[in-house]
Amino acid sequence: MADIDFDRVIAIAKAGGALAMRHWALGKKEANIWEKSPGQIVSDADLAVDRFLRSELEKLVPSAGWLSEETHVDHSGAGDELTWVVDPIDGTKDYVAGKTGWCVSVALVHGDDPVFGVLVAPAMQETWVGKAGGHSEVNGRALNASSRKQYEGCRIPAESLPADINLTAVPKPNSIALRMAMVADDRADVVASTRWGHEWDIAAAHVIAAEAGASVTDALGQKLVYNGTHGKALGVLCCSRNLYDQAVQRIGKYVTENGASH
Repeated sequence: MADIDFDRVIAIAKAGGALAMRHWALGKKEANIWEKSPGQIVSDADLAVDRFLRSELEKLVPSAGWLSEETHVDHSGAGDELTWVVDPIDGTKDYVAGKTGWCVSVALVHGDDPVFGVLVAPAMQETWVGKAGGHSEVNGRALNASSRKQYEGCRIPAESLPADINLTAVPKPNSIALRMAMVADDRADVVASTRWGHEWDIAAAHVIAAEAGASVTDALGQKLVYNGTHGKALGVLCCSRNLYDQAVQRIGKYVTENGASH
């Protein structure tokens, strides 16, 4: 691990972001957009960025496995000691709609823990980096996660909230990784999902948020385990450490009453 050129990883992720931006700038001229499953859209840009990242990252660390949203079917080395866990475009719905709330997400997992993560959000002109051991930044500025203690009134990325819920809505990018990054930068206090999701959506953001001081677990407060061949996790909870117990209690009650989403 010590001999991995992490600056080069960042440069590769930025180049992937630049490639995505070239497609994004075409707007409605995007050559091809389709549903790979109901509600799950993909575009030519997703596949182009995926191919680029895989080629460059595999050259950088030939021994590492590969687990990506767009090329996970073959499991290419998932479960290896070192594995790249990648979402070439997280927040594709915003991406194809011409909105800015998307990013390129690249994580390196060692064993079953993410140890390095990069989020490149070129439409927002932001690059987020996290490395296990205490380093987390956005555009070179050190991150300090939300430390809010009171759940009532806390900031939640949401398009709208019911009037009877005492929470504060803040802007919501479609990318779950960018929503987690908002907690890392004290722009939000709680991000939670009770949907069965995929580890490539959250692996890089997990490192960034945790190293900034946030709590990051699955929706029920259990440790997130990465680098499995299935690539799935029961939601995610990313929040101020001071809100963690309250959030786990509330989410657990919700899942008990409503079940997990798919």
